[in-house]
Amino acid sequence: MPRNRGRRMSVWPRGSERLRALALGLALGAALPAGAEAPQRVVSMNLCTDQLALMLAAPGQVISVTWLAHREDLSPMVEAARGLPSNRGTAEDVAMLQPDLVLAGRFTTVATVEMLTRLGIPVVRFQPENSLDDVEASIARMGAVLGREAEAAARIQAFRRDRAALAAHIAPLPPERAALYSARGFTSGPASLAGDILRAAGLANIAEELGIGRGGLLALEALILADPDRLVLGRRHPGRSEAQALLDHPVLGAMPAHARGTPMADRDWICGTPHVLAAVIALIAAREDGA
Repeated sequence: MPRNRGRRMSVWPRGSERLRALALGLALGAALPAGAEAPQRVVSMNLCTDQLALMLAAPGQVISVTWLAHREDLSPMVEAARGLPSNRGTAEDVAMLQPDLVLAGRFTTVATVEMLTRLGIPVVRFQPENSLDDVEASIARMGAVLGREAEAAARIQAFRRDRAALAAHIAPLPPERAALYSARGFTSGPASLAGDILRAAGLANIAEELGIGRGGLLALEALILADPDRLVLGRRHPGRSEAQALLDHPVLGAMPAHARGTPMADRDWICGTPHVLAAVIALIAAREDGA
């Protein structure tokens, strides 16, 4: 049974007292035909639909989530997922659970979705979110799919209130330019969820200056010439690879912006849910600390 649906968020170790108080107060936060019964056995086979379903579903409505939902580094809904069976997203895994609805992502394996459809199991696919406005749209859609429209409306209202509070908070901060920089030199542009997180923290994304819309590779030389005020660095994963080696390049480490770098916490950046505001808070806290 999903648990921990409340307004729980971590207190950030850095930042002003006012911002910490704001962090504590943040709410965590295809329609059914008229007269149709809400699904009672819902299986999610995507990390992001896991989170949306867990925060909106009725007790016992979600019967399985992906194995990724149980990883604290990837999901902020670990407590809510605790005790729920996990699946690996295979047709065999899902069909054996006898769901009356399956939630999938846009890039969930096509063969799996087609197999479930042939078995007569309804599947609803969700698109990745590319903005904070898209987060609201996904919450509304999940509420409609689960027959939990009132719960979705409350989440959206709280999300809007929290966004407005953060916008008011950053208003007096001086302008800063930032770069998102991950393995292989990948960066996200303004037309992406990560780019909108930067914008919500009052940071100008240098990718826009360089003509990068949604995302792409940013050469180290171009990054140095752009000379951002701050770097937001991708998370390093266990082991060593050529892709990650770029993040340890001595030239990157010598940039003034590197000393003011902020690491991405995957669990707050990957999925379009109200938890992305935790990433916004972390960026604002680093700005106010002068880090």
